[in-house]
Amino acid sequence: MGILAFEEDFKPITLSPRNAFLPFFVQNGSFTNGELGENKRMIKTAPPPARRNMHITVVEPRSKDDEARLKCTLAKYLDTIAQRVNYHIGYPVNIVYEHYATLAPLIRYHLNNCGDPFIENTVDFHSKDFEVGVLDWFAQLWEIEKDEYWGYVTNGGTEGNLHGILLGREVLPNGILYASRESHYSVFKAAHMYRMEFEGIETMINGEMDYNDLKSKLLRNKGKPAIINVTIGTTFKGAMDDLDAIIHALGECGYSHEQFYIHCDAALSGLVVPFVKNIPKITFKKPIGSVTISGHKFLGCPMPCGVQITRKCLIHNLSRNVEYIASVDATISGSRNGLAPIFLWYSLSTKGRAGLQKDAQRCIENAARLRDRFRGTGISTMHNDNSITVVFERPRDKEFVRRWQLSCVRNMAHVIVMPGVTSDALDNFFKDLVQERAMWYKDGRDQPPCLADDLGPNNCYCPLHQQI
Repeated sequence: MGILAFEEDFKPITLSPRNAFLPFFVQNGSFTNGELGENKRMIKTAPPPARRNMHITVVEPRSKDDEARLKCTLAKYLDTIAQRVNYHIGYPVNIVYEHYATLAPLIRYHLNNCGDPFIENTVDFHSKDFEVGVLDWFAQLWEIEKDEYWGYVTNGGTEGNLHGILLGREVLPNGILYASRESHYSVFKAAHMYRMEFEGIETMINGEMDYNDLKSKLLRNKGKPAIINVTIGTTFKGAMDDLDAIIHALGECGYSHEQFYIHCDAALSGLVVPFVKNIPKITFKKPIGSVTISGHKFLGCPMPCGVQITRKCLIHNLSRNVEYIASVDATISGSRNGLAPIFLWYSLSTKGRAGLQKDAQRCIENAARLRDRFRGTGISTMHNDNSITVVFERPRDKEFVRRWQLSCVRNMAHVIVMPGVTSDALDNFFKDLVQERAMWYKDGRDQPPCLADDLGPNNCYCPLHQQI
């Protein structure tokens, strides 16, 4: 076994022997140690410097002190993560795991769910019983009967999109893939990987698909079937494509149900939509082919994962018998993480629909409150109805962006208010931004960027549009 090489300025962290190397878990927004029954705060965070890229080299063991050095390296890493966790507001991950100490013993086992979740095979170290329970829960949520659906727990939303779009291509081999330009990058990756003909659909100012442009391109390509990616929570603006409007557009353009396949990328907001009003429902009672969500986003899971659900009558287009594992397989990956289904099952079982609804309402309210604070301070901002994403002007300082782990595109940045993003974290971020921003623009030589083209004139508070 190799050991880790240290930077020259490495200083081991002193921790008590009793709890130094236990796993850490978040409890009510703060880290606690991994001992069952203990709730005390382990770390009080202060604004840390932006994390640098670190290259921790693996080298051959040389002395009996190697194990201690390994533990020191891991302790330092845990301390870094614990400090950074309260500044993670720019990317969609729910980092609150209040109950996962219960599941920590599972780490010692290799659980591999290779193959079809519904078929027993000779690989006996798996968690398919839990996986099917999770799939049944989502099938009920999206209104499809147990004997009418097929699905599996994926390694994330990208795999779900790759699977859904591949299935659409197999059902309609000469179909054209339609997706808005605000779709997740994995959709464009799928078009490239599968060598599919692709039509990018323009978007409205809020990031939602432009249905007039969709209809125009559907009519232009009337001779070929349509494979349509519907985004439920766009990557940057958190917009939601209107599923009903898209189905209506297909009908207006003369496409029968046999001539189109709809994949719903609900990675971001798939567990928000069912619990709020005035959003078209995701349901297999509508003519959709597949839905995917990310498990590590709104629900929360310590490892990347997702759920993909499709119609059972379609999956034969991908199914292949694999003698080696004594199973039929229609998944993208071979080996699949068997821990993820148990974590998802536990989260759903402890939180329930009522807990998810409460999370959704709180996140939307906190996002709207942050938008209002931006507006009150003259910061350009936009927040879609029932969205957990708040877009605002890009901070001028790169170190500020790194400190708060913000995602930036052109002159925009965004905050994604996940269940683990507390009101205190948003308050600290807002105060930090206002204070830093006053320094960036104090002498008047530099001005805040104009976001009229990106967010619309009504959402832009640059000097030009403040006067209009």
